[in-house]
Amino acid sequence: MDQELIHVYFMPGMAAKSTIFEKIELPKDQFEMHFLEWIIPLKNESIQSYAKRLCENIEHENIVLVGVSFGGIMVQEMSKIIKTRKIIVVSSVKTKYELPRRMRAMRALKAYCLIPKEFQANVDKLAKFAFGKTATERIDLYRKFLHINDPSYLKWAIKQVVCWDQNKPLPNTIHIHGDKDLVFPKRYIKDCECVKGGTHIMVVNRFKWFNEHLPNLILS
Repeated sequence: MDQELIHVYFMPGMAAKSTIFEKIELPKDQFEMHFLEWIIPLKNESIQSYAKRLCENIEHENIVLVGVSFGGIMVQEMSKIIKTRKIIVVSSVKTKYELPRRMRAMRALKAYCLIPKEFQANVDKLAKFAFGKTATERIDLYRKFLHINDPSYLKWAIKQVVCWDQNKPLPNTIHIHGDKDLVFPKRYIKDCECVKGGTHIMVVNRFKWFNEHLPNLILS
């Protein structure tokens, strides 16, 4: 019976723990859910090396990877290392061209190297530095679901988002995005399953939408 199940691995958003998926439910006769957690990056570690280390926690083949926000970027990198049945990115981006102007400007100016030390140790300040005033929802998410508050991880993660260099969407990728997302505004996003009224934290506060639609999206 186990071999007939589709194994679905979930990756949370930046610094968040996997309990952001606590209300997501998939039919148990078709799917088995698994949850990944963030780890502390090594010094000067590349996103590819980090993704490879995360893949060590994958115990099945031909899996579905679901990632939220930075987790959406990470599962795309992981899919370049292991065989996947499907990639589902939520409230995230598929290429560097979908990043908002603020983040592209940070990359051009290398502003991610100039993050003040007091910001690096404070989630609220760091989120506002990276994402601007639109980070309110993200901060609320951090406060409830914070998994890592390590300054080296936070600085590293923001650099990986800003400097992500993927030019084309990967095959077999489904993008779920809210039209009210303020961190990655919908106007920059191409080819997605749009959730009306969905915000950046919709995996938490719109979980009923995911419970209804995610099984069909996986099987489609």
